[in-house]
Amino acid sequence: MYRVRWLLTLILLAAVCAGAQAQGTTTPKQGSPERKAIVDALRVPIQKRLKQKVIFKIDRLKLKDGFAFIAAQPLQPNGKPINYRGTPIQKAIDAGMFDDTVMALLKREGGRWKVLTYVHGATDVPYVDWPQKYKAPRAIFDLDY
Repeated sequence: MYRVRWLLTLILLAAVCAGAQAQGTTTPKQGSPERKAIVDALRVPIQKRLKQKVIFKIDRLKLKDGFAFIAAQPLQPNGKPINYRGTPIQKAIDAGMFDDTVMALLKREGGRWKVLTYVHGATDVPYVDWPQKYKAPRAIFDLDY
């Protein structure tokens, strides 16, 4: 019985890995120059909006065909949650209409990553139309429909 369970687990893992490879997405390793370049590009508009320095806790980062999709939580440089008092976001927080996640689409142009669009605080799925609107590969968003 143990061998059958073990074999089924291996088959399932192989299928999952094959599916991910078939989609052709990659995720840059933590500390890699590619990951740093993507995060640094996103940091610019977020810091400008919040008027404070930020780091990101990355929940998802997928690349394909020169596009990157990132879902991340901005944090203070010390790793603590952002203090949103005095930011444009405070009203949404007070109304209970805020999710502390940044979702962004970037494109590699001329050797640099450029933020095409981002949403901070959405309580729904803001990227559902991004593949069509920006001609980005659906695989980076994990959209199945």
